[in-house]
Amino acid sequence: MALFTGSGVAIVTPFKNRGVDFEKLGQLIDWQIQEGSDAIIICGTTGEASTLSDEEQIETVAFTVKKVAKRVPVIAGGGSNDTHHGINLNIGLEKTGVDGLLHVTPYYNKCTQKGLIQHYTAIADNVSIPMIIYSVASRTGVNIAPDTVAELAKHKNIIGIKEASGSISQVAEIARLVPKDFSIYSGNDDMVVPLLSLGGRGVISTVANIAPRDTHDMVARFMTGDIKGACSLQLSMKPLIDSLFVEVNPIPVKAALYLMGKINLEYRLPLCPPEKTSLELISKELRAYGLI
Repeated sequence: MALFTGSGVAIVTPFKNRGVDFEKLGQLIDWQIQEGSDAIIICGTTGEASTLSDEEQIETVAFTVKKVAKRVPVIAGGGSNDTHHGINLNIGLEKTGVDGLLHVTPYYNKCTQKGLIQHYTAIADNVSIPMIIYSVASRTGVNIAPDTVAELAKHKNIIGIKEASGSISQVAEIARLVPKDFSIYSGNDDMVVPLLSLGGRGVISTVANIAPRDTHDMVARFMTGDIKGACSLQLSMKPLIDSLFVEVNPIPVKAALYLMGKINLEYRLPLCPPEKTSLELISKELRAYGLI
């Protein structure tokens, strides 16, 4: 069973005085749901999970589950490069009542495909809620090969993949190998429509943080047969999407939300505010898109 179809926002984690700004996070969650986002993905890459303690991560997920109150599915980032740590963290995340889990590939130690299968299987064996695996070799140095995805898809708790390899050929091969009920989500905002054309179920999106309605509509139009409408939105959003990756995510998208008056401009080191030229580009594209 799919966790969601459509646009899932990989929501930022607002900070205030070095702590999580739960007031701003609550406001963002309400706005996202009002604007049509189909799922909230909390404490992922865009949510700066790598600099949250386990206690902060579980607290932030628990807050999100309570705030969303079953209006849309909530999926928690639970990735780790230490399988034992990942098991314990995800047991804690499951206790919050979250609907599902998102697992990035182990980073830095760069395991083999055999290691990936053992890692994901060990975590999936220790939880009872659905898991989405996340392939983003540009960040972690590890790609989930299509054959590995097909093997992992046999596990009853592993129900989908966030595919951010940037290779549409790889997406096609995954789609060819996995069962029809296995969900493929785009992890690249500029490749949503191409991925949907191969049977994808939606997107786990960065740009949805600032343009949730159009991101939702892009997927919804495709799903209802309006391919031209979906393509038009994909292309019109391209300059805005590009501006959100002028520096490493989530530096630009948090700056964009700051310019929109929705959060404070605060990060956790080693992330820091963007360069002046980057901020100027982000502001230019926000104005061009009518967001400020």
